[in-house]
Formats: sequence, structure tokens, C-alpha cells
Amino acid sequence: MNNCVVLLGPTAVGKTSLGVMLARHFGWDIISADSRQVYKGLDLGSGKDLSEYTVKEKLLDGTERIVKIPYHLIDITTLAEEYNVFKFQSDFYKLSRDFLEQKKVPFVVGGTGMYIDSVARGYDFVPVEENKELRLSLEKKSLEELDNILLSLKPNLHNKSDLLIRERVVRAIEIETFMQSEECKEYRKTLPERPKLSCLLLGTTVPRDILHGNIKIRLRERMEQGMIDEVKNLHESGFSWERLEKLGLEYRFVSEYLEGKISSKEDMEEHLYHAICQFAKRQETWFRGMQKKGAAISWLPCVTDKEERFKAACEIIEKNVQL
Repeated sequence: MNNCVVLLGPTAVGKTSLGVMLARHFGWDIISADSRQVYKGLDLGSGKDLSEYTVKEKLLDGTERIVKIPYHLIDITTLAEEYNVFKFQSDFYKLSRDFLEQKKVPFVVGGTGMYIDSVARGYDFVPVEENKELRLSLEKKSLEELDNILLSLKPNLHNKSDLLIRERVVRAIEIETFMQSEECKEYRKTLPERPKLSCLLLGTTVPRDILHGNIKIRLRERMEQGMIDEVKNLHESGFSWERLEKLGLEYRFVSEYLEGKISSKEDMEEHLYHAICQFAKRQETWFRGMQKKGAAISWLPCVTDKEERFKAACEIIEKNVQL
């Protein structure tokens, strides 16, 4: 029997609302697996939708009760820091240990593929400091040479996009070199034991035309709610355009519009819409890749009816999770 549940899927398929329904039903907290929702101030663009974690319930006497679903790993740091998959995994394991001690099931909801994969398949991470001597030896090598070095160290590379950006390749070589060192072996002996987890992976999505429609509607709503002002305020509070652009999607395109790199608001919205659709496709590709590498994902019915997906999820959970 599994002792952890993960609800995954591409953007704009209603993961948060379904996750809240399941959390309320089983009495769980929600652990967010979203690489941008960890940052304070990234609200509209990251789709936090914090209001969804508050549920109104009707009582038998006709009155209403407000129920707040506890959530974790949202608004835990600022853009001044760089949050990453290693930090997510560490934070997740700490929360999981606490929940298991309380006889509660860790419940993860999100769409950041690498974050989810890191806990579903137990990526082997340790913190790695900058190796100035190694970086100096790599300084004059071409990107192709660096790629070959990385692949020789780590033939089964998780993220092939690392091979396209020089600074990422250098960092990946730095990490893998340390991981294979004696120093790393000694360091591992000091780490806390990982919680023993067996994850039930639930996948949810909707038909492609509905997904694209959801993306368009949500983008329009966020623009009306002030997403451009959100990005502008982040920049005015001291964060560079480069930092904001690196966040991708909404923050990248709105930043480029505010910088004058995109000529009109209409062009920006059109380019952003297509970029989000492409992102959703990449998420689905990532999840299929997880399956090919051995992660068993139980996909819920590909329908828009939330109640149907909720009932299907409950049935799978009740059969496969130690409640």
C-alpha cells in the first residue's frame, strides 16, 4: 500500500480545485509542487489562486461553515533567493516525515515535472558548493566539449535542456563531479535518513481543445486582475528584468513588453498564449517520460466534470493508499 499521493497534470486543468476536494475529503494538507509559487509576490502569474483553499460548506441547519485547507511550500521565499529542485526535495522530505509521524498522508499537488519526479523516483541530491578550480579548467572549452564531459559523467541525464545553456552545463558538471567524489560519500553519512515513501501518482488532464480554451480564459482573467502591474511592481521593488525573465512564461513576456521588446499588449498576450500552450504540451511530454522510466501514473478520466474526476480519484486512493 502507498503512503503518499501525488496529483499531477499540465497547467490549466483544474489541479488545485480537484486537490482541494480530495484534501477536504480525506483530511489532508496540500504540498504544492510548483517552482514559481514558492516565491512571495508571484501571485497572478504563478496561478496561486489562494482563494481556492478556502471552502464554504453548508450545514444541515442551512448555515455555512468556512473551511481552510492547509497548504505548504507556497510563499516560502523571495526572488532574492534561488529556489531549486534540491531545496524542494529537502523541504518535501521534512514535511513528509512530520506528516507520517502524525499518521497523515503527504499529498502533493502540482505540475513542475522535475519537482514531482524528484520525490516520485527519489532523485539523489546533495548540496554542492562552487568549485572555482574546476570552473577555471572548463572556461575555454566549447559548449560541445562541455556537453560531452557532462554526458560521460552522467549518461542518463534527467534534463536534456541543460545541454543547451553553457552555465547550466558547467554547473551540472560541477555537481556530478562532487557526487562521484569521496568527499560526497563522507557527507552523505551526516544526512538525515529519508522517509520511506511509496507514492501513488494520479494524473489529470482535459481534452486538448478544452485545455487551450482554459488557458485563454485564465490568461484574460489574470490580465484583467493586474498581472502587468504585478510584474511592474516586482521590478520597481528591486528585481532586475533579467531575474524576472528567467522565471519564464507570464513573467518573461510581460517583462519584455514593459521593456519595449514587444511592441503591443495584444502581441504580448498572443505570444504568451501560444507559449503557455506549448508549455502544457512539454509538461505532458515530461509525465510520459516519467512513465517510460518506471513511474506508474494512474490517469483519471479525461473529462471536464470535476465530480467525475473526484470520484475516480477517491476510488483509486481508497484501493491503493494506507489511509
